[in-house]
Amino acid sequence: MLLDGLVFALLGSALAIGLAGIGSAVGVGIAGQVGAGVMTEDPGKFGQVLLLQALPGTQGIYGLLAGFWVLIKLGLFGGTPVPVTVAQGMQIMFACLPIAIVGLLSGIAQGKTAAASIGLIARRPEETGKAIILPAMVETYAVLSLLATILLLNSIKL
Repeated sequence: MLLDGLVFALLGSALAIGLAGIGSAVGVGIAGQVGAGVMTEDPGKFGQVLLLQALPGTQGIYGLLAGFWVLIKLGLFGGTPVPVTVAQGMQIMFACLPIAIVGLLSGIAQGKTAAASIGLIARRPEETGKAIILPAMVETYAVLSLLATILLLNSIKL
C-alpha cells in the first residue's frame, strides 16, 4: 500500500519536471527560430538575441527544482526513504501541478513574447531594455507557481 503513495508522489515530481521542461523547450525553440532570422541580417545582435532566447528556459529549471524538492522530501537522495500513504502521495502530486501546468503554458507564452521582443530589437536595437521587460512579465507567473508548489509541498506532513 505504501508503494502506491510513492507512485503518486513520483508522478507529481515527473509532471513538474516534464511539463515545465516541455514548456521551456518549446519556448526557447520559438524564440530561437526568430533569433536565427534576425542574426542572418545582423550577426552583431547575437548577445541580445541569446538573452531573450534563454528567458523561456527558466520554467524548466523551476520544474526541475520542484521535482528534486519532492525527491528530497521523500528521502530518495542519500537518506532513508519515507513511507508515503496514498493520500500523502496524492497531496504531493497535486502540489506539483502549479509549476507543472504554469511552467508548460508560461514557457510557451514567454517564448512567443521573447520572439516578438527579438523582432523589436531587430528594428530598434536601442529598445533592448524594454524588449527584455516584456517576456520578464510572463516570468512572474512561473515564479509564483513555483512558490505555490514549494509552499504546498512544505505543508504536507510525512
